[in-house]
Amino acid sequence: METSRPLDALNRARDKKVIVELKNQKQFIGKLKAFDIHINVVLEDAEERVDGEMKRKLGVVFLRGDTITIISPE
Repeated sequence: METSRPLDALNRARDKKVIVELKNQKQFIGKLKAFDIHINVVLEDAEERVDGEMKRKLGVVFLRGDTITIISPE
């Protein structure tokens, strides 16, 4: 399947584990459940990581698209 638009890549990552990095260097890892055209994302079973170590488990989180720098498959 060819990726022709950035949202296609996110669509393929839906229901898979992703790493989301924010402008403030925080990382969240969880299952990508939803996103919109502003790249606001909802993660399920999310945890926050600091310096590669799990800091806290958060469950369902909503992350604003304008704070996100990277979304990567784990």
